[in-house]
Amino acid sequence: MGLAKVNYKGLILPLIIGLLIWFSAPLRPAELTLNSWHLLAIFIATIIGCITRPLPIAGVALLGFTWTTLLNVVPMKTAIVAFGNTTPWTIAMAYLIARGFINTGLGHRVALLFVKWFGRHTLGLGYALAGIDLVTSPATPSNTARAGGIVLPIIDSLAHTFKSTPEEGTQRKMGSYLLFTEFHVNVITSAMFMTAMAPNIVAVGLAKQLGVNISWITWFLAGIVPGLICLLIVPWIIYKMYPPEIKETPNAKEWATEQLDAIGPMKLSEKLMLGIFVIAIVLWMISSFVGMDATTVAFIAVALLLLTGILTSKDVLNETGAWNVVIWFSVLIFLAGQLNEQGIIPWFSHTISSSMKGMSWWIIMLVLVLVYFYAHYFFASGTAQVTAMFGAFLSVAMSAGVPHMLAAMLLAFVAAAYSSTTHYANGPASALFSTGYVTQAEWWKMNFVLGLLYLVVFCGIGSLWMKLIGLW
Repeated sequence: MGLAKVNYKGLILPLIIGLLIWFSAPLRPAELTLNSWHLLAIFIATIIGCITRPLPIAGVALLGFTWTTLLNVVPMKTAIVAFGNTTPWTIAMAYLIARGFINTGLGHRVALLFVKWFGRHTLGLGYALAGIDLVTSPATPSNTARAGGIVLPIIDSLAHTFKSTPEEGTQRKMGSYLLFTEFHVNVITSAMFMTAMAPNIVAVGLAKQLGVNISWITWFLAGIVPGLICLLIVPWIIYKMYPPEIKETPNAKEWATEQLDAIGPMKLSEKLMLGIFVIAIVLWMISSFVGMDATTVAFIAVALLLLTGILTSKDVLNETGAWNVVIWFSVLIFLAGQLNEQGIIPWFSHTISSSMKGMSWWIIMLVLVLVYFYAHYFFASGTAQVTAMFGAFLSVAMSAGVPHMLAAMLLAFVAAAYSSTTHYANGPASALFSTGYVTQAEWWKMNFVLGLLYLVVFCGIGSLWMKLIGLW
């Protein structure tokens, strides 16, 4: 067996940038330690490596992890805990739930039903997925569970039904459009409801500490108009910007009906799969109220799939996409968390705060929003960034005279919208990107455009809407 291919040219830029930062330590700000500066060098080199791809992303992440521990920037005893972060494991379990849909054929049946109801146009399927995410988001505080566990199996089944898969190189027929649309629908719904993702709950808690009380209904009223505007236009924009090859299926209803008749009534395995799926959804919806972690729910679902024979141990071990995510996403979350613990992120927040004294409040708010949004290129977790920066930025805005509720809600909206940056921006991004339906270049390019749209709609139109309803 020959040697695997390594893109050694892809190592050049990460090494150069990493070494330049590493050896520029004598020029670092006085507030930062030597160790934190070295950590920043490794983190930036790793992120650049994820772009230049000398190895698949899991390999790049392991290189970054190895250098971090080898150079004792973080001791191995501390670093190894990175693989205990719950978010990557939620994603991995979501992959296995999706495998259960495929194994039982339930995913294929659901896909046929969607084709029957909405499938005369691919655009209609995009809006159907938007409807699913919208209905489940208010009561599903894990946006990763929503995207990876609820909607991804449907997308995967639809794509396989129309023979549009990365494995066959035919993903652009339909699968790429549906998957990228779901990602952005998930971003939008995450901004619309306080209980739609975990970082929102963190933001509410931090705002309360500063005297800004955001209730569920306040968040809903603030987000409903900009959110619905985005839900209406984004699937269409993606359809035009990233058009599927299959646009119309005029005989879809008849074809789907014939296929459903051919496969007959639901089998026992499908009924069991449906029951486990419903259990998972219900538990995800009530998890925040009963104190159950979303990752625990995902493990419960996979355990039930194993106990019923829907999945085998071999299925679990062979689901390489799941274990790929556990490796690379765990490492990136760990490195980003260490940036906060070792003072890089607090220093960054304080620097922004002190540099904007004397400006008018709307200019300060605009700068804060833009910095908060684009800083997410350095984060692999929405919760991590909210924890590190939300309170500091809200405090700056309030002291500058920005209306308190306006400042809190705009920063909260941005905390959802900044997921439209990278393929490692949050759990849904990594779960959906890792399927291979959308290339990294396409992901970054289209996300940049749509990110600008979210800033205009949520912060521009959203501010006017909140003024109209008297929130500020």
